[in-house]
Amino acid sequence: MSIAIVVLTHERLPLLRQCVENVIERTSAQTSEILVWDNGSDDGTTEYLALVDDPRIRVVSSPTNVGMVAYGRAIAMTSAPYVIQLDDDVVDAPREWDARLLEAFCAFPRMAWLAADLQDNPSDRASYDRHYTDTYVKTTENGIDFLIGPTGGWCTMTSRKIYDEVGGLPITSKLVYFSTDTLYVDKIWNAGYKYAILPSVRVRHSGDAAGAAPPPHKARFHEREAVIQRRKDRVKRVLLRLPGVRAANRRRGWFHDPDQPALRHPGEKSVDRETLP
Repeated sequence: MSIAIVVLTHERLPLLRQCVENVIERTSAQTSEILVWDNGSDDGTTEYLALVDDPRIRVVSSPTNVGMVAYGRAIAMTSAPYVIQLDDDVVDAPREWDARLLEAFCAFPRMAWLAADLQDNPSDRASYDRHYTDTYVKTTENGIDFLIGPTGGWCTMTSRKIYDEVGGLPITSKLVYFSTDTLYVDKIWNAGYKYAILPSVRVRHSGDAAGAAPPPHKARFHEREAVIQRRKDRVKRVLLRLPGVRAANRRRGWFHDPDQPALRHPGEKSVDRETLP
């Protein structure tokens, strides 16, 4: 029942410091491994991590920024049966949040991706979407409340058994940035597993300021995805004009109607598989 935490960081020492001191240091004894992957930072991150007095922490210093594939590589270097992907800009969490996440994970049958909830922080995109944009359905399993809906990878648990079963995350890619949580959610959904948010455990996510320009690699990824989505929507509209297709699609749920509200639904793809192994 031990836990491995994986953190990816790049040039964000002030946020990483808060993540270590206000989140990682508040974990329980069930967390046995903490792997911090430093993606070529040159802002004092290496020196700071060398001073952190926690024998569970192992630092991998990449000489260059290998991007989001670092998550897949880092997870492969851990061995605990449960894994938490933790963003370096999660800057506050309650004590023993990891143990509470694990308890809830094990209480929900076929759970594969369980995130801590986010504090309401309107200046952060992820928090803003969680509280003001996305739609959730409350459900209760074994006396624990869960929110079923869009679930990101800010502070999120999976099991190594499921991770290995569905193929995990890539360790090579042509892209520096891609959405690891979307890729993983698609895999677990297709394998018949579930994902959710745990509202009883809330963390603070600093993230990109709402309304501010995202980092260049992230902006290019989303611009590219938007172009691909517009092409897909044009094809869908052509298909929906064919006799009987719209009615059949409503019954069978083949694809999302682009002229209906753009709510992300389970299984909808937003990563181009040709760019990933």
